[in-house]
Amino acid sequence: MTSAPPFGTRLAAAVADRGPLCAGIDPHPRLLESWGLDVTPAGLERFARTAAEALGGTCAVVKPQSAFFERFGSAGIATLERTIADLRAGGALVLLDVKRGDIGSTSQAYADAYLDPASPLACDAITASPYLGFGSLRPMVETAERFGAGLFVLALTSNPEASTVQSAQRRGRSVAAEVLEELRVLNAGAEPLGSFGAVVGATIAGVDAAAGESLAINGPLLAPGVGAQGGTAADVQRIFGDEVRRVLPSSSREVLAAGPGPRALADAARRFNDTFRAAWS
Repeated sequence: MTSAPPFGTRLAAAVADRGPLCAGIDPHPRLLESWGLDVTPAGLERFARTAAEALGGTCAVVKPQSAFFERFGSAGIATLERTIADLRAGGALVLLDVKRGDIGSTSQAYADAYLDPASPLACDAITASPYLGFGSLRPMVETAERFGAGLFVLALTSNPEASTVQSAQRRGRSVAAEVLEELRVLNAGAEPLGSFGAVVGATIAGVDAAAGESLAINGPLLAPGVGAQGGTAADVQRIFGDEVRRVLPSSSREVLAAGPGPRALADAARRFNDTFRAAWS
């Protein structure tokens, strides 16, 4: 029995209300400096909570990048906790970008840390790596199902090293295709949308149908790389085709560069949403 409606149900409602943009909060040192902030725990706090104030009431989904908080130690984690709470208070779903992947009790501990509402780091969904075997994510899957949370599993990322693993062939299908198939099974029969998504870069060359790669997983598709990293609405349409309306285009630097004013940040997020809504209408 879950304590909340399924993540996919909540996500579909949020996107219908606020648009598809997944805005990132990546407190990169250069961004802090561009806002006139010191690269210190105090600068991190000001940056992250200003972004949360602007984006939490504007975007359907906001994606803090955990590593940029972790680098400040316990003070950074405390800021991450408060940022998650601020975003959720604003009505946004929080997708924590942690890319966790492990086995057994350690995988369960990650699930407890991020998906159990009793945790101070509890969020709506996390990113996860399946490259210890998709079955290694089972504790995260089961915890997500129990608490109405979600997972976004790395499938077709756009970093140049990715093809070594993701495009490798097994029984005539790519490893990425097998990840997508596992997600398709988890989402089978879900309405209006499954809770288990795939991460597919907005700057990949394409989807290899010959290797069995189909993005029709009945779940959300997170597309990082939009904006400053070069991905466009046309790229998203080209890559995702008929599945484009399940896509969460993700941008961090392009939106955050509009700061430090909260109104300017919110306006930048709205412009991104308008661009993608117009492209897909």
